[in-house]
Amino acid sequence: MTASEDLTKIEPDEISYTLNKGQVMKRIHKLFILFLAFSFFIFTVHSISESQPEIPETKLPVLITSCGQSPGPIMLKVIFMKLKLEAEPKAYEVIELAIAEDLKAMKEAGTPFKSIIIVMGASLKGMGAAGISIDDELSRTSKLIEEARRQGITIIGAHIEGMKRRAQGAAVGDNTDELSIDAVAPKSDLLVIIKEGNADGRFTTIANEKNIPMIEAEKTLDLLSEFKKLFKN
Repeated sequence: MTASEDLTKIEPDEISYTLNKGQVMKRIHKLFILFLAFSFFIFTVHSISESQPEIPETKLPVLITSCGQSPGPIMLKVIFMKLKLEAEPKAYEVIELAIAEDLKAMKEAGTPFKSIIIVMGASLKGMGAAGISIDDELSRTSKLIEEARRQGITIIGAHIEGMKRRAQGAAVGDNTDELSIDAVAPKSDLLVIIKEGNADGRFTTIANEKNIPMIEAEKTLDLLSEFKKLFKN
C-alpha cells in the first residue's frame, strides 16, 4: 500500500481531532507564557516597591532656607502661605541665611523646628547682594545640617527651579549650582525635586546611592499638593 493510499484511510474526524489538539496546545502554550510574564511583572513591581525607602516623618514647625541664595525660598514661602498650615508659635519661617544658632535658639525657647527645607541652586546675583561667596554658603549650610542632625530635625533637600538652577542653565564656568546640590542632596533625609531639574537623572542617582526617598513633581504648581501631604499632620 502506498503512502497516498494510507492517507485516504484517515478518517475526517481523526484529522479534525489532530488539528484541534494542536490548536489547544498552542493556546495553552500562549497562556503559559502570558502567566509567566504576568508573574514576573508582579514580582518586579513588588521588589521595586519594597526597595523604595520610606518617606521620613515631617512635622511642623519647618524652617525654609537656602544654599546658594536663589529665589527658591521665596517661592516656597508663597506655597506655604497657600497651604495655611497651623502650628505654635508658627507653622513655618523663612530665613534665607539661617545658621546653626537659629536652630539652637528655637530649641532653647521650647519651640524647636521639627523639619528644615534647604533649597538647592545658587544665584550669583543673590549671593552678591548678600555679600557672600559660594564658599560662605557651603560652610554655613554644613554647620546648619550638622546642628539639624544633632537635634533630630528632618532635613528636606529641595530643588524647585528646574534647569536654570543647574550647571546646564548657568553661565560658562559657573558650577555653583552643582556645588550647592553636592552640599545638600546627599545629606538629606528626603529630596523634593521638580522633574525638569532632574532631566539628567542627577538626583535619582544621589537618591539611589544614598538610599534617600525622593518626590519628583511634574511642575512647580504640584509642589502645593506634595507639601500638603508631607505636612498634613
